[in-house]
Amino acid sequence: MSLEGKTLIMSGGSRGIGLAIALRAARDGANIAMLAKTDTPNPKLPGTVFSAASEIESAGGQALPIVGDVRSDESVAAAVQRTVDEFGGIDIVVNNASAIDLSTTDEISMKRYDLMQDINCRGSFLLSKMALPHLQASAKAGRGPHILTLSPPLNLNPAWAGKHLGYTIAKYGMSLTTLGLAEELKGDGISVNSLWPRTLIATAAVQNVLGGDTSIAVSRKPEIMADAAYLILNTAETANFFIDDAVLAMHGTTDFEHYRTVSGDCELELDIFLDPAEG
Repeated sequence: MSLEGKTLIMSGGSRGIGLAIALRAARDGANIAMLAKTDTPNPKLPGTVFSAASEIESAGGQALPIVGDVRSDESVAAAVQRTVDEFGGIDIVVNNASAIDLSTTDEISMKRYDLMQDINCRGSFLLSKMALPHLQASAKAGRGPHILTLSPPLNLNPAWAGKHLGYTIAKYGMSLTTLGLAEELKGDGISVNSLWPRTLIATAAVQNVLGGDTSIAVSRKPEIMADAAYLILNTAETANFFIDDAVLAMHGTTDFEHYRTVSGDCELELDIFLDPAEG
């Protein structure tokens, strides 16, 4: 099981889950291109595409930091071409970039609504589409290409849409992209899956949007998502909506204590879009 020599293009990834996935792949010696807007540090959002590239190289991978916007057709096309020019092809797409706003319909601005649709849903569709010819070439070469999107199972419990409709539409749009591409590409030898965390993950979004230190204390570390993603990307499974700890359990790991941000007996908080019965 290895990603050595594989080329991965990721949207976002300057920090959090995306960076953790990139670093796990880098440990195998993978080539990693990162398309992100974060070219300068932000006090509330530590890390840039350049600092992420430095970490990737320190971990053993080859990095290509690309400053760009996943909402822009031209920017994504250029990123894909730069990746191919630098590394000779593309084997893996990771749709990681995502915007979050949990406002209700009467409170959310249309600017924020549009931002979520453009980054989350359209961005995932666009990057997958632009990389598709290279993934098809990877499949013909027997390199096991994959599209992995960080989006939830399509839970049609009305409670989720009722709590934050704009965000739910945006995230479920990503999941529908997985569902549709898995069906569309099943004859091409390209695996297409989604991955979602069982619990909150200690990221800047959780810190700044979902409850600060209180939420961080009942979260797991991004590394659990990275380890699950690594296992998925090393299989030919397709058309699945994976949950991180379930993936690890399927591969023999059942002790998740070391993924906690705070050790102890406190109950971890279930992530959104998962009903309690699924926990």
